[in-house]
Amino acid sequence: MAQTLLNQVRDTARLKHLSPRTEDSYVQWIKRFILFHNKRHPVEMGEKEIRSYLIYLAREKYVSSSTQNQALNALIFLYHQVLHKKLGNIGDIERAQREPRLPVVFSKKEAKAIINSLSGTAKLVASLLYGSGLRLLEALHLRINDIDFDNNIILIRHGKGDKDRRVPLPQSLIKDIQLQCEKVNLLHKKDLQEGYGEALLPDAFQIKFKRASKELGWQFLFPASKYGADIRTGLVVRHHLHETYFQREIKNAIRKSNILKNGSCHSFRHSFATHLLEDGHDIRTVQELLGHKDVRTTMIYTHVLNKKGLTVRSPLDT
Repeated sequence: MAQTLLNQVRDTARLKHLSPRTEDSYVQWIKRFILFHNKRHPVEMGEKEIRSYLIYLAREKYVSSSTQNQALNALIFLYHQVLHKKLGNIGDIERAQREPRLPVVFSKKEAKAIINSLSGTAKLVASLLYGSGLRLLEALHLRINDIDFDNNIILIRHGKGDKDRRVPLPQSLIKDIQLQCEKVNLLHKKDLQEGYGEALLPDAFQIKFKRASKELGWQFLFPASKYGADIRTGLVVRHHLHETYFQREIKNAIRKSNILKNGSCHSFRHSFATHLLEDGHDIRTVQELLGHKDVRTTMIYTHVLNKKGLTVRSPLDT
């Protein structure tokens, strides 16, 4: 029963064009929900059971508000989109309130120190996160044809919210990225000789343009070291490098640089936005480069600008 239901969830997620990451997340939350209620079928349950599960997550598992809301989103998807069952007063199931927190931002000196303590592909990826304001997965999803060397632009396809946007290609990275493209070209030729070399294309491109999947332009800029079978199509392809490698490398680089901030890969994106504002760029431009739907999301960076200290004088100094 459970497996059949989870297959229905996957089918509906693909019909709605949810990302593979969201699909996997929803399936896991729904599976946990069913197990929590002793494998009862969700059709037999409703708001009461959802509420009890969310309370369990908060009180027993100490999950964050964002994680709790993610679980709720998965269950709403299950009932509304898969089972087509109304949940009554869904408004009665409160969403956990997320406390506003200031992002961790590196200074320009700190960002450079961290990047310089890295090497190879990790250094290039970290440079793109800081230099172009990319999310980690956006950098890893880049294809060869997303780099426009003539206009110094990087095209971000299907970013958060399934939106495309353009960001600047840092001049200082052009040679390194050109060299990376050459490496991918040599690897792709080797793959073709071995009977592989196919890339997984987005959406319906895989069906409409079958030959395009073997073109160099569609290969990932940061390809994995091994082939792998795609879980959706079964095609044996060379996917992009996994994000956990870079998360680990950057965490190590932060420690190696003796920086005590609790930073991460995403801190480079925060730093990109903050430093652009410090350099005098307007908030709307930064919003567009980050791909934020609402300017209020971008406004958080105005609270962490380096204003050479606060204007309030400490009473200890008086």
